[in-house]
Amino acid sequence: MGRTKPIVSYDYIVGLTDGEGCFYVNISKSNSYKAGYVIHLHFHIKMQEKDKPLLEKVKNTLNCGAVYFQKEARVNHCQCYRYTVSSYKDILETIIPFFQKYPLQSISKQENFKLFCKIAKLVKKGKHLSKEGVEKIRIIKSNMNKKTIGLA
Repeated sequence: MGRTKPIVSYDYIVGLTDGEGCFYVNISKSNSYKAGYVIHLHFHIKMQEKDKPLLEKVKNTLNCGAVYFQKEARVNHCQCYRYTVSSYKDILETIIPFFQKYPLQSISKQENFKLFCKIAKLVKKGKHLSKEGVEKIRIIKSNMNKKTIGLA
């Protein structure tokens, strides 16, 4: 009888993402594209080195992505591992549907996820292949992952 890979609950992934996850869009210059830029979509969860097995469980549950070592150079910070999904197919077919079915609870992550989905939709439609589309993506991205200062 084969051994099954350890997994975690879907609710746990939602909670972990609310606290430690990130939806990220990278826009890089590239001469390979007519618009002059390439758009990469990423989903990350970053944890301390000792919690690497937990990230492996997330990877096993979602059945996509990979866990990588992320060297930490800042003083008083421990080494980390990052669960990353960068495949556009996995973002479209696994990550976005997962969080649509199992919504994030924090307002800030919900807002970032909605913007991430808007960008993914534009890329899916091929809008990232024009300068106008890249600019539209850049504007949407500028509203993602903003640090807010709490009111006293």
